[in-house]
Amino acid sequence: MSSDGESGGTAILDLTFSQVARFRPFQIVADGFVQATDRPRAHTGLTLSEAGPPAPFAAVEVETGDSDTVRAGLATPAGDFVGLVLRDDRLALEVRRAGRSSTVKRTTVHRPSRLAFALCENRITALTDHGSGWQPVLTARPRKGPDLRRPETLAGYRYAWGTGPDTAGPDRTGRDTTGQLGAVRAGPFGMTGLRDPHLVTHADGRPYERDGRLYLTWTCAGLGGFRQAHWGVFALDPDDPAGLEQTAQLYTARDGLLLGDHAGHLVRDGDRWIVLTSAWGDFRPGSVHVRHTETAADLLTGVHLLHTQPLALPTRHATWDPGLALIDGRWHVSFVESASQRPFRFHPALAAGPPGTPWQESLQLRGAASHLTQCEGPLLTRSGGRWWLLASDGDGRGYPVFDLDLHERDRLHAPYPTNIPHPQTVPLPDGSRLLLTFDGTGYAEQTMGYGGHGDVLVMRST
Repeated sequence: MSSDGESGGTAILDLTFSQVARFRPFQIVADGFVQATDRPRAHTGLTLSEAGPPAPFAAVEVETGDSDTVRAGLATPAGDFVGLVLRDDRLALEVRRAGRSSTVKRTTVHRPSRLAFALCENRITALTDHGSGWQPVLTARPRKGPDLRRPETLAGYRYAWGTGPDTAGPDRTGRDTTGQLGAVRAGPFGMTGLRDPHLVTHADGRPYERDGRLYLTWTCAGLGGFRQAHWGVFALDPDDPAGLEQTAQLYTARDGLLLGDHAGHLVRDGDRWIVLTSAWGDFRPGSVHVRHTETAADLLTGVHLLHTQPLALPTRHATWDPGLALIDGRWHVSFVESASQRPFRFHPALAAGPPGTPWQESLQLRGAASHLTQCEGPLLTRSGGRWWLLASDGDGRGYPVFDLDLHERDRLHAPYPTNIPHPQTVPLPDGSRLLLTFDGTGYAEQTMGYGGHGDVLVMRST
């Protein structure tokens, strides 16, 4: 597939985009990454899988069958447990440590046909399905629970499901816990929506292609806010953009924790991947910054823990949404610069290094759109034989198009949905482009609050 970065192509300001598709990626256990399954059968007590989650983003889905008591979550061979317990019509989030159990939260429910436990960072959520899809009914971040972000703690836990306590026999009420459960599956948590699209590229900005498919990273919205999201890689067939397929799960190992840092960029340079990401995984105001690493591993498939370090950018403020390209012999890094996160105020910026230097060294500020206060998602793109920086202005409800000195030249002619949608364009062989973005449509906000967005929107140019 050719790129207009090579052929010149149509200038991006001459294109008009219209929406051609809208869909909602949603998975509790991530399709394609299932680590454990169980057939419908009788259970007595708790079953532990041989596998455990690679990061604190995990889920267990259980068909409830005819058992009075159903349990699902994570457990250790020693009997520690983090998960949900359904007893008749009473549903609870429970933590068991060192032989002592505590109820974190509870409610009364109509008995569902399916139950799901989900862990996103240290937040645990119970979901029910009565035949019309998953709905969260309980969620909490247990104060006295184990810190499952710590690799030495998480390593002891396995996916778990069953009908009663961690051993066979009666439960604490004296009832026998043998019961029939339906099918079970467990593995990494999927997503409640997608946001922050970024095309996987070569260093010169060309889309990275494999077997006729392009690739994008997306933030996989979790059950909660910034810390409950994580990062994934998705394959895109340009002829079927609504058929996005997740091919990789990306997590970050830093500061002694396993986190879901996201909103970044993968760049192929020779035989290495350059990785840039944003430190949202342990968010607190003032802490967000751009991080990086390099690896020869195939980041487009499988599950990966990225060991990253901070990137020295020419700013003293918080930073996120990085992008990278080699332009006229100089490495350029686009990013968001934010002087305040209470309230949030942020704008695009661009840094560049001297010719011939490694990409992460001696970066100097080339420009910043500091007059904007709700503008993020900066994306370097080549169109019409020249480079541009695209972004998303929430206040102005449009997509400003900057030159590389951060002078605004115009705005994309494209619909602007809710939230602050990033304008990721994808060049097509016929000279047209797709524009992939998202909106602010949330998921069960009354229960989960902000952070479960959004719908994926696909636009095409004319």
